[in-house]
Amino acid sequence: MKKLKPLLLGVVLASAIYACSTVPLTGRSQLSLVGDDQINTAAASSYRQLLSDPKTKVIASGTDAQRVKRIGSQLASSIESYLNSNGYAGKYNFQWEFNLIQSAEINAWCMPGGKVAVYSGILPVTANDAGLATVMGHEIGHAIARHSAERMSQELALQTGGAAIGAAAGGQSQTSQAIIGQLYGVGGQLALLHYSRSQESEADRLGLTFMAMAGYDPHQAVLFWQRMQAQNKGGTPPPFLSTHPSDATRIANIQNLIPEAMKYYKRR
Repeated sequence: MKKLKPLLLGVVLASAIYACSTVPLTGRSQLSLVGDDQINTAAASSYRQLLSDPKTKVIASGTDAQRVKRIGSQLASSIESYLNSNGYAGKYNFQWEFNLIQSAEINAWCMPGGKVAVYSGILPVTANDAGLATVMGHEIGHAIARHSAERMSQELALQTGGAAIGAAAGGQSQTSQAIIGQLYGVGGQLALLHYSRSQESEADRLGLTFMAMAGYDPHQAVLFWQRMQAQNKGGTPPPFLSTHPSDATRIANIQNLIPEAMKYYKRR
């Protein structure tokens, strides 16, 4: 048998170390070449960098800012309770933060470790608390499913080759922080992160359940995505031309997922 090349051997060893994680609720097994402590630390640093950037206008007071923090806190509390009751106690050490950023962008995201940003431009589309819970639940779903770690593993492999394994195992935070900054646009254009179609669908599923746990009717998610669809005045590209599901496909998938989410619905 021929000897494995060093990089391949490194990948095999890394796989053995990091392949044991499972996504809550969906049960999907996933491989990541970076540990949670490393990526959460890098994300927290990038989040602070973004908030302290003079170009970033954080809305710290007012009704909308309080809504973001209140709904975020409700989601976080419900998620933590679910995780602790379903074998994930101690596996997620999120230090939650929720901030509203003044921007015309229709956008929101959640970094690893629970660092959430909502752009004011999306508030007219969310329309109400349930719509905002839809958006925040979905974005938090990406973080709970460790989608950034999966993307980061790909970026590490591409940018550093064999050194990616060393970065993952040795906690080289500079590389991690640089990639987090690129994924979320810190230091440049904001929020450039794109997930795969399967990751988007998984985040939809998690988000629906999370909003239901926090007391928001999952049926409201359909109304939100219909409003979002109306924002695409130029038309939505076919699903096979995009990393995201088309609005019509997403709405249909969400409608199919609502019965599952309703099992967790706790009416406010």
